[in-house]
Amino acid sequence: MTYLNKTLVFSIFTISSLLLSVHAIAQQVTRVGVDQVRVEVLKQTLPVIGRLITTRGGVIAARISGPIAEMKVKVGDHVEEGDVIALLLDNSLKWRHQLAKAETNQAKAAISRAKSLYDLRLQELKRLKQLKKSAAFSQARLEDKSLEVARARSALAESQASLNRSLANQKLTGINLFNAKITAPFPGVVTKRYADVGAYVTLGSPIINLIDNQSLEIEAKVPARSVSGLKPGTKISFKLETKSDQSQRTFSANVRAVVPDENPLTRTRTVRFTTNLSSEGSSLVANQSVVLEIPVGVLDNVVTIHKDAVINRKGKNVVFLVKDGTASIRTIKLGESIDTRFVVLSGVQPGDLAVVRGNERLRPEQKVKH
Repeated sequence: MTYLNKTLVFSIFTISSLLLSVHAIAQQVTRVGVDQVRVEVLKQTLPVIGRLITTRGGVIAARISGPIAEMKVKVGDHVEEGDVIALLLDNSLKWRHQLAKAETNQAKAAISRAKSLYDLRLQELKRLKQLKKSAAFSQARLEDKSLEVARARSALAESQASLNRSLANQKLTGINLFNAKITAPFPGVVTKRYADVGAYVTLGSPIINLIDNQSLEIEAKVPARSVSGLKPGTKISFKLETKSDQSQRTFSANVRAVVPDENPLTRTRTVRFTTNLSSEGSSLVANQSVVLEIPVGVLDNVVTIHKDAVINRKGKNVVFLVKDGTASIRTIKLGESIDTRFVVLSGVQPGDLAVVRGNERLRPEQKVKH
């Protein structure tokens, strides 16, 4: 056999081996992960900066006048509802309350005395009436006794009124004595102190500033053109604008009210949102910034595909679709992204199975298993 013939035979053998290898690779079954192409609702949103505001907060004032004997809290302290904030000197208040109690007891004794006199005059009147048919009966005495009964009845009513006045005065002095202890009307954190020990405060004088950092709402200035989609109860998502890892966490809120007043300079309206951030504990503060995703436009049904299914080859976006155990390559046109998915404008249909794992080394028409 000549050298040329040997070379030709070797070449044919090599080509045959390569063809067999390619066929073997094509017949090799590769395990892949797939995800279904589906239809989703596309909700376009507009990021709007808002802030956390407290629904309960403000100045805690004195309810009576007097000098401050003791301040129980400092700036930054957390207090519960009913905790004592400050104490006023109450010596005179205690004695006034004791005096009111004594006057009440005196009024009760006066009532007892007036009632006994009334009962006596009433009894005498009854006896005189029983003597009407007797020779000893005197019409003048009967009329005089009737007047005495009326006078005793008036004295009893006057004593009752005096008792009511004493009871009211005792109640008022008791309230003043109680108000000598200035307490927190709701739980919160002290942000400012306006007075200290020794200062004389009058009715309504500010003592501290208290805010409830656990009762928070969100306030945002929303562009007027986007308010139409914010009906009471509408659910939106937002993120806390912080530098910690929590900044990536998404929370939900509901529209509570849209204030019917538009700022003509910024063309915005104030919107209040309710939310539950109890899991964040004391890390939240009033006026902390949040980023809200405000819905805009209409809702559209779009075809989406998982981001892991998309491969960029030679400047084109392609995906591998699985049908009857075979992977076929398809060029697609992408739209905007929705979380972990892309909107697909063309190239696939809802229900197609796209390869999301193991697609980097796939070849067209390769056998796969999922």
